[in-house]
Amino acid sequence: MTEFFSTGPFLLVYVTLLFIVFCRAQATYWIGYYVTTRLKTNVPEDGWRRRFYDWSEQDSVTAGIDTIHRRGWIIIPLSFLTVGFQSIIQFAAGLIKFTPIRYTAAMFPGCMAWALIYSTIGFSVWGAVIAAFAGSPYGIALILLLVTIVVLGIGWRKRARERLVND
Repeated sequence: MTEFFSTGPFLLVYVTLLFIVFCRAQATYWIGYYVTTRLKTNVPEDGWRRRFYDWSEQDSVTAGIDTIHRRGWIIIPLSFLTVGFQSIIQFAAGLIKFTPIRYTAAMFPGCMAWALIYSTIGFSVWGAVIAAFAGSPYGIALILLLVTIVVLGIGWRKRARERLVND
């Protein structure tokens, strides 16, 4: 499958990636919309609904909502030029009940840009970085070190947040 994205015909790769990112963005938006319409009024006790509700209450999601309020609809297509922030913005757009027609109109240019980036340089850049690091033992050690630092940082942040909640 990865070979298709690297060597396939450009138009087919672009349309495939556009379809994938469009579906993902719409799904993330509609999950946010669902959380607002169903779960905010009737907070679930446990299960997947509770996980979505808990995720909607995180600081990063609140920051995403604040960003949309501050910057307006333009932040929706611009979020597709980031890594990690776009899902928060799509979810936040659903949480604030951005109208579906306006949301789709705002996100489609972002989807087009994302598909263009990943159908041209995106996967090539990722492949080149991995190949460069994986070709030497120092590169592999650096990748493992970076992954370890990220995992430890996430664990430290989670424990710090739990301590704040418990205090």
